[in-house]
Amino acid sequence: MSAEQQFSKLDLVLPPAPAPKGVYKPCLIVDNRWLYVSGHGTVQEDGSLIIGRIGADLDAEEGKLAARQVGLTILSTIKANLGSLNRVKRVIKILGMVNCTSDFERHPYIINGCSELFAAIWGEENGIGVRSAVGMGSLPDNIPVEIEALFELTD
Repeated sequence: MSAEQQFSKLDLVLPPAPAPKGVYKPCLIVDNRWLYVSGHGTVQEDGSLIIGRIGADLDAEEGKLAARQVGLTILSTIKANLGSLNRVKRVIKILGMVNCTSDFERHPYIINGCSELFAAIWGEENGIGVRSAVGMGSLPDNIPVEIEALFELTD
């Protein structure tokens, strides 16, 4: 089953692809093979952001859902710039940044929200890449999660 078919089967809704809020590109294709996706935040269907610090304003479950929403936002950027999720062959790497209190230690659990989404879209073999999940003292607009990613494109 293709990524687009998997996406449809999951009955998911994409938020609007966010416009850059600085001097950068949302994504960049290198050598017609690699798709680099800039850090994305928690854009919801209505364009608003999920905000709050995990461990203070949001619990771990809400944080994991926020990371899933970031994954959906990344998918939205892919579709807006490449036309189809089927252009992605595999997830290579994601870097997940978690806006959390200094005593919060479950960063990998939070970023699983995005990783599990990508695994559902591209399958276990191609949807799970290497990953880092780190805590941050703050993130732009007080969003709870920011994720950047690298994908391999189909030939």
